[in-house]
Amino acid sequence: MKITAIETHVVNAELRNWIFVRVLTDEPGLYGWGEATLEWKTRAVVGAVEDLAPIVVGLDPRDIEQAVRAMKKQGFWQPLGVIGTTALSGIEMALWDIFGKSVGLPVWRLLGGKVRDRVPVYTHLGLGEKDAVYHSMDASSLVERGLKVKEEGYRAMKLVNVPYTHYTATPAAIDGFVDGMRRLREAVGDEIELMVDFHGRCASAGAALAYLRALEPFRVMFAEEPLPPGDIGSFKAIAEASPVPIAAGERLTSAQEFAPYFDARVLTVAQPDLCHCGGFSEARRIAALAEVAGAGIAPHNPLGPIAGVAALHFDIATPNFIIQEEMTGAVPWYFEVVQGPIIRVDSAWQIPDAPGLGVEVDLKVAARHPYKQEPFPTREAKMPDGTIVDW
Repeated sequence: MKITAIETHVVNAELRNWIFVRVLTDEPGLYGWGEATLEWKTRAVVGAVEDLAPIVVGLDPRDIEQAVRAMKKQGFWQPLGVIGTTALSGIEMALWDIFGKSVGLPVWRLLGGKVRDRVPVYTHLGLGEKDAVYHSMDASSLVERGLKVKEEGYRAMKLVNVPYTHYTATPAAIDGFVDGMRRLREAVGDEIELMVDFHGRCASAGAALAYLRALEPFRVMFAEEPLPPGDIGSFKAIAEASPVPIAAGERLTSAQEFAPYFDARVLTVAQPDLCHCGGFSEARRIAALAEVAGAGIAPHNPLGPIAGVAALHFDIATPNFIIQEEMTGAVPWYFEVVQGPIIRVDSAWQIPDAPGLGVEVDLKVAARHPYKQEPFPTREAKMPDGTIVDW
C-alpha cells in the first residue's frame, strides 16, 4: 500500500476556517481524513501541506512513525514551527484513519484500547458561537449564556471573561471579574464545573495572581493560560501561590516544548491540541510525560468536526485524560459537513466502533462554505491609552 496524493479542503466556519486533509492511497476506495486547522493561518497551512506532501507520497501509510520522521527530518527546519507542525498533524491523523480502516478497527483500539466508558466534555458559553466566546465579559451575558449551556445538558463550561490586562490588574477590573463569577456560580449552581480561560491576557505573574486569588471562592476546575507561554519562572511563581489549579499548553507544539513545564511541576492540567502538536503520536508522548509529572490531560479543541473526533479517540485510550473541550455549536451545520461518531449523552461523548476515525466529509456541503478571512479579535485588545495587549 502506498500514499498517492494529499488534498486539502477549506471550510469557513465563521470564527475559523477548518482545514480538512485527505490522504489518498493506491488501494481502491481507501483514503484517510485528518484536520489541520490553525487560526488565522489558513493559507499558510494549506501551503505547508503541499510542501510536505512530496516527502510522504510513495510511503506506506501504515508506517506512521516513519512518515512523521520523514516530514520532520527531511523538512530540514527544526522545529517545524506551528504552521508546519499543524500541516503534519493533519496528515498524521489521516494516516491513523487509513490504518484503522485497513484492519477494520477504530483508532482508539490501535492506541491501546479504551480506559473509560465515556468521555466527559465541556463547551464554551454560547455553545461556541463566535460572538459569545470572546464577548462574555459582563455579568448579565455570563449568566444568560451559562444557563443556556446548562439547559443543553452540559455539566461543565468554560468562560473567557478575564479583562484585557497589561502588567497590573486594577481594583475596578478585579471587582467586575468577581461580580461576574459570583453571579454565574449562583445561577448555574455548584453541580456545574467552571473553567476560566485567561487566554494569556496577563503580562506579569503579579497581575495573573490577582485574578487567580479572586477565583478561589468559586471553586473552578482550572484556570487556563494565566500567562502567555514561554516564561517558566513566572509560571512557577504562579503555581506555587495560586489557590486554583493551572492549565496550559494549547500553544505548545511538541513534547520537547511541554517538557520544561512538566520538569518544573507548574501544570495540574496539560492541554495539547492534536491539530497543532503533531497528531496522535506526539500527543501520546505529551500525555506520558504529563502522567510522570502528576498532570492530567484536557486536550484543547475549539476546532472542527474531524479534530473533535480525533480528540475523542485519543481520550478513550489516554489514562490521565480529564475532560475534553468541544465547540460543536460553533455553526448550526457543524454535523452536516462531516458525518462522524460524536454522540453526546448529557455531558459525555460515547464510544464509537466504526473503523478508523469513522468520519466522512460531504464535499458538497463543504463547498457551500468556501474560505473567508476570519475576524481579528486582536483589534479590540487594547488598554485605555491604546496599548495593544494579548487577547
